[in-house]
Amino acid sequence: MNKTLILIFFSIQTILMAQFSERKLSVEKWQFKNSKENRWLPATVPGTVHLDLMNNKIIPDPYKDENEKKVQWVENEDWDYQTSFTISATEFKNQNIDLVFHGLDTFSEIYVNGILLQSTDNMFRTWTIPVKKNLHIGENIIQVRFRSAINMGKVLAGKVPFTMPESPRSFVRKAQYQFGWDWGPRLVTSGIWKEVQLKFWNQAKLENLKIEQKIITRQTADLLVHAEILADRDGKYSVLINGSSRNVSLKSGINKISLPYQIKNPKLWQPNGWGEPNLYTLKISLEKDSKMISEKDERIGLRTVELVHEKDAKGKSFYFKINGNPMYVRGTNWIPADSFSPRITKEKYHKLIKDSKDAHMNMIRIWGGGIYEDDEFYKACDENGILVWQDFMFAGSFYPADEHFLNNIEEEVKDQVTRLQNHPCLALWCGNNEVDEAIVNWGYQKQFKYSEKDSLQVWKDYKKVFHEVIPDAIKKYATGDRTIYWPSSPSIGWGHTESLTEGDSHYWGVWWGEQPFEIYNEKVGRFMSEYGFQGMPTLETTKSMFSGTPQLNLRNATVKAHEKHARGWEIIDNYMERDYKIPQDFVKYNYISQLLQARGMQIAIQAHRRAKPYNMGTLYWQLNDCWPVVSWSSVDYLGNWKALHYQLKRSFANQVVLAEEKDGLLNFYLVNDDLKKINDVYLDFDIIGLNGEKLGSAGTADHKTVHENSSVRFDSFSLEEIIGNSDRNEIFLKITVKDQYQKIIAQSTHFFVKPKDLKLTKPDLKIRKISSTEIEVSTDVLAKDVYLIGNTHFSDNFFDLLPNTSKKITLSKPLDKVEVMNLWDAMNE
Repeated sequence: MNKTLILIFFSIQTILMAQFSERKLSVEKWQFKNSKENRWLPATVPGTVHLDLMNNKIIPDPYKDENEKKVQWVENEDWDYQTSFTISATEFKNQNIDLVFHGLDTFSEIYVNGILLQSTDNMFRTWTIPVKKNLHIGENIIQVRFRSAINMGKVLAGKVPFTMPESPRSFVRKAQYQFGWDWGPRLVTSGIWKEVQLKFWNQAKLENLKIEQKIITRQTADLLVHAEILADRDGKYSVLINGSSRNVSLKSGINKISLPYQIKNPKLWQPNGWGEPNLYTLKISLEKDSKMISEKDERIGLRTVELVHEKDAKGKSFYFKINGNPMYVRGTNWIPADSFSPRITKEKYHKLIKDSKDAHMNMIRIWGGGIYEDDEFYKACDENGILVWQDFMFAGSFYPADEHFLNNIEEEVKDQVTRLQNHPCLALWCGNNEVDEAIVNWGYQKQFKYSEKDSLQVWKDYKKVFHEVIPDAIKKYATGDRTIYWPSSPSIGWGHTESLTEGDSHYWGVWWGEQPFEIYNEKVGRFMSEYGFQGMPTLETTKSMFSGTPQLNLRNATVKAHEKHARGWEIIDNYMERDYKIPQDFVKYNYISQLLQARGMQIAIQAHRRAKPYNMGTLYWQLNDCWPVVSWSSVDYLGNWKALHYQLKRSFANQVVLAEEKDGLLNFYLVNDDLKKINDVYLDFDIIGLNGEKLGSAGTADHKTVHENSSVRFDSFSLEEIIGNSDRNEIFLKITVKDQYQKIIAQSTHFFVKPKDLKLTKPDLKIRKISSTEIEVSTDVLAKDVYLIGNTHFSDNFFDLLPNTSKKITLSKPLDKVEVMNLWDAMNE
């Protein structure tokens, strides 16, 4: 070897010794097997045992046909995973080598070269194991032996002297939805569900970073960078923030330091609808003797968040202030986008968040029965101006509070708060979903014959977990406005008067209570964090339920199996009969079910928005699906927009004009969620026959100023005055609000009867091709709920096309032919 090569070799070696480096172990050849068997099979990491069994043709796809029933045995088995990997002499010279599992599902034992190093019992924690002394140069073997979460949960449940509801899931720190929900299958997984890494480091490393905003003005943003540094030994080091260096002295062990940093002329991160979600990157490096030994990048946004919960004349407010301004929340609830979460792609995360942005949403609530989402989810929310209400992963049950469980939860909170708190999208931590409600309202104590002592214990355990351990851990590991905490959603259960006068509300009188949609006009709370109604997925997604030729009829066993609510079809039919005619044809039924869902949510959202500022938020249930299913979602499993999502895009616009029939009057409201006022606005409306005949018009006498972030109510009109001798079934209103420059601020239509009672005539719908990705749809008479059918995304769909008008529609990809349906077609079989 010549001198040049020797010098290069030693230079590379020196760099490796100086720098922190990482190595993914998912690229190695992993194997798995049933612990009862000897035969190893190929496995994928990250992944789940169900996906590995499917890939090896051992189980069928549980999303197809009725196959879910055929794979239930998997949850009762123990599963072993292993891989071998080579450590080079250069890698081994690093002072420290950590084996990091970012997610293990759930109960497991980790062996390195035959030595048990760690036992795990929490799907939501990161497990970091120093392994330098357990490795050697050459081949090394990692084994992870998973125990059945079902069997382990039963053992834990047996230690409690009374029966806990939803046992054993409430004893197991894993995704609760895997045990089955009324929109998802029962697929209780095992496996290495997140990335596995080897991390090599020397002398010291950056562990955690917290970016605290101190003061933000137009001129400067003053920050504090809180760094946690693990050092091998005492010494002098340098910390660099975007190249600006500070000298620090570190002691052996964990060091906590805080360094100021300033951004000149800062641009605020604004939520969707208020401006740009401006982001800054902070590159934090740790150096020793002018050599970089550890670094982390943090992408931040400058914004302030407050939760205002104050007594007022009507109860207690509940709203968010963003950058000092009260924000009306328009958004949704999120469930995991797949029952096998490792296969949720970066692209799927970004598409669903973009779908939310395109429908004018500004907040997503991550529901407490799923998972703490992948970093890509929060990155997408940061980039699109979508705030996140983050539940901790507890849902609809009672939970224990023994010492081990509480310690486990604190570590879970620490890991997740540390990982997520620097995201500007993060608005709120919430302790759980419907656990308070389950204890108070669901009658489990009577069902399981609890003694007074048992009931008291349940409440004590609840208080310990959600009013002590979790909020204390947030305060310990987070900083600034990243510590905002709300113990339970809802704060008061539906059916109690206070649920509509204070806190956040889950209103399920529609669907569960089978009340008519119109009850939404009466049941308006301060912040509606859950409400919803089911609709079928698109035809494409319905067909994907079948492994063979789709059998599209409502009596088909596969179609029935993909409705997880016990009375789902019956409830849909009952509501459909109230508002529509129930079609016998499957395609038409699918279409009407989507219209029904959209109609219900439109009524709810309009009621909520009319009530601003009494009501300051509306989060419908739910955005997405975890498999092909009939559900409350607005975007189905394959990413197609249902009729509901198109309606949300209209209902969630920054400015909307809303009509309300009440006490013989028609009231009109203009809601302006912008931070800009609009001067001199006025309202007028045309009374139009369904055939296009203009029967009259009227408008407001006085012009109004609608201030920023507010609403105005225009003059009311007598229904008798508007309708006169006309047949309610044959007319509608076209409502328009304009400003002083004749610019249209908002438009809407108002019908006086339910869809089934409209005396529609068959429209002459015509589609003209403008280009490969643009068409024009026109009609002679009212075409109600025009449904464009084709394997593409339409810029608008399920829309009303007014008489003698046309509408241009863009297509995400070209189609040879676009089919079209409207309400007249579906109601006249």
